[in-house]
Amino acid sequence: MPHFCGKITAMRVFRYATLFLMMPLLFSASRCQTQTPPALSGHISLRPGRRPVLYLVQPRSFEEIASNYAGLVVDSAVVQADGSFAFNRFEPPAAPVLLELVIQPVPGRFPNKLIDDDPEKSNYLPLVVQKGMPLRVKAEAEHFQATAMTEPFSADNQALRQLRDIRRQAFGHSPAADEHVDEGTLMEQATRLAQFRAPLMAFADTTASMWAALVAVRWVSPENDYERVPEFLSGQCIRWRERYPEHPFTAQLCRRAAPGKLPVMIGDTIPDVPLPMSDGDTLRLHTLLGARLTLIDLWASWCAPCRRENREVLAPLWAEYRDAGLAIVGYALDSSPEAWQAAIRKDGASWAQASHLGGDESPFLEALRVTTIPANFLLDADGKIVARNLHGQALKDFVRVFVQ
Repeated sequence: MPHFCGKITAMRVFRYATLFLMMPLLFSASRCQTQTPPALSGHISLRPGRRPVLYLVQPRSFEEIASNYAGLVVDSAVVQADGSFAFNRFEPPAAPVLLELVIQPVPGRFPNKLIDDDPEKSNYLPLVVQKGMPLRVKAEAEHFQATAMTEPFSADNQALRQLRDIRRQAFGHSPAADEHVDEGTLMEQATRLAQFRAPLMAFADTTASMWAALVAVRWVSPENDYERVPEFLSGQCIRWRERYPEHPFTAQLCRRAAPGKLPVMIGDTIPDVPLPMSDGDTLRLHTLLGARLTLIDLWASWCAPCRRENREVLAPLWAEYRDAGLAIVGYALDSSPEAWQAAIRKDGASWAQASHLGGDESPFLEALRVTTIPANFLLDADGKIVARNLHGQALKDFVRVFVQ
């Protein structure tokens, strides 16, 4: 029996010793099986001596997308000397979420400060992350957004990259941030801004990615001012409300596009309001409509671009097409009857002219929900808006095609 007991003990010692020797291997295998790559990592090309910090910023609302000093900072990662970085603490949610990866110098006071005057130098990258889909990002620190590449290429991030490239190309049409804007060039600035916005709006109207579309909407107007493009904002609300009716960003977008918040739009009928005319009479707007086309021009005697358009565009159009069914109705935001009448005479603006002479306090502009001039509306014979805010050559071309 003692011999038997001794044999059992030896066998146990052997088993325990074997298990003890195998434990490091077992723990190592366990770590290999459970360790997962970080949700977001990558490499940043740095200038010598630079060690920036990356921040993950989450927009909490539609208005916070691509908005300076907005959004919640959810994590940070120091870029190592070799350019590598990893967000090891951040755990993405199960559903896709839009984040902004922001690069900041050290020291830096504001993690969510977005530099966006020039897309070539923008310091943030919109991207979509999701649990179980780790992303790798490669970029140059000095041209962060412009050079960023993400892997793997999800549909949302591919759409965001396409949008990024569209904005970079369109930026050449936009007014430069440091360019002096005077009254003589204001109309040209507006034209260039419209040219910049057009491809971004076309992208938002066609992309299958809601996230990319929302970024495009915000890039169209970082100030959240859509007075010049109300049809675009309304269309975006309709589009994404049909697909994602429960998403809070959809509801926030649609609140901005709610009836009564935006100016009257193409397809609407212009309100038939009474207008005080320059000859002292008061006429309802619909009695002034032309047989083919009516141009409602919002101007003022103190508005240099308006006066220039009176002389260089409207007066020639009026002379050429008034007998072909074109009517022009000017409405001035003036408070001085003398200045108003003098401007009409000097500009040769002999078409119908109206004003409440209340300056910025204008019942007509309130009815149209417009706050900015120069502005105009083009109406068909029934008073339906067929175009708006066309100026210069674009206005001449539209009138010629519509009236002839």
